[in-house]
Amino acid sequence: MDKNASPRPVKIPQVPPEAPVATFIQLDGKSSVPSRFRTPGTFTITRLQSPAGLPERITRISPVPALLISISLKSLPSSSYEVWASDKLIPTSLVRPFRSNVIDFAAQPMCWAGCAFDYVHYSVPRKGLDDIAEDLGFDRVDDYRLAVLEDDLVVAQITKSILPFLGRKDAPSALALDQFSLILGAHLIQRYGVLQKAARPSKGGLAPWQKRRASEILHESIHGRIRLSEIARECGLSTSHFARSFKTSFGISAYQWLLQHRVEHAKELIIQTNMSLLEVAVQSGFSDQAAFTRTFQQFVGTSPGRWRRHHATMRPED
Repeated sequence: MDKNASPRPVKIPQVPPEAPVATFIQLDGKSSVPSRFRTPGTFTITRLQSPAGLPERITRISPVPALLISISLKSLPSSSYEVWASDKLIPTSLVRPFRSNVIDFAAQPMCWAGCAFDYVHYSVPRKGLDDIAEDLGFDRVDDYRLAVLEDDLVVAQITKSILPFLGRKDAPSALALDQFSLILGAHLIQRYGVLQKAARPSKGGLAPWQKRRASEILHESIHGRIRLSEIARECGLSTSHFARSFKTSFGISAYQWLLQHRVEHAKELIIQTNMSLLEVAVQSGFSDQAAFTRTFQQFVGTSPGRWRRHHATMRPED
């Protein structure tokens, strides 16, 4: 195939609005690879894996202004990897694990891999980046530096932290992924943004009424799913401003606050009821017992079963 020829148009289904934020797509072979991948207009994480490579170059498309960040999880020889931006072939070399590409979707990024590959792709809307920049004290960032095969230790590390959860039943909650997107966004702005002025530091926390409202919403959502943007909207703040102000006021992120209170609720159920640990997990807002056990041990330092046995021996006899 002539890799310099225009890709053949292939019609593929639109990604539905309810598509999960984090997905793991394992392609069966070259015949299953569409020539165009359309991402939703929100922050998404996609792990794309293929045992056979691509029959032709593919184009990544976003319905809104956004950045595409791609991280290879395995090596690719230079002869089997090519990337284009603004219809120009970008010089590349051997692709080493956890090297990053940062390309504006406006440049219509295209790539080709002629052998097996495993990539994590982040789609980061510019609107969210603009909000983060404003909260960090920067003017709006109009341009971002093109980067191909960048040795970015921060992107590599946060990718390694999210990688074990992609494709798992107990994937991170929407609130955790919202927090993840803010960390990634702040890094992209400061490393790749073409900044016009130095940041104007802002250190304020939430107003008393905002602290009360945020706590109320999180309490009400202990058993369900909540987005950071929903809480921020109730407090009259941008998502980024709310996240920073919440941590200033409470000392932890909103996601950690919610996990902490779920664990406290679970401890009450363990002491006051005879529920099984699976029932305790569900009643405390965890997706399954494995996620409950992992989080409980993280906060308490021991497993729920051991904690229950220890406190059972401490109960006074009737």
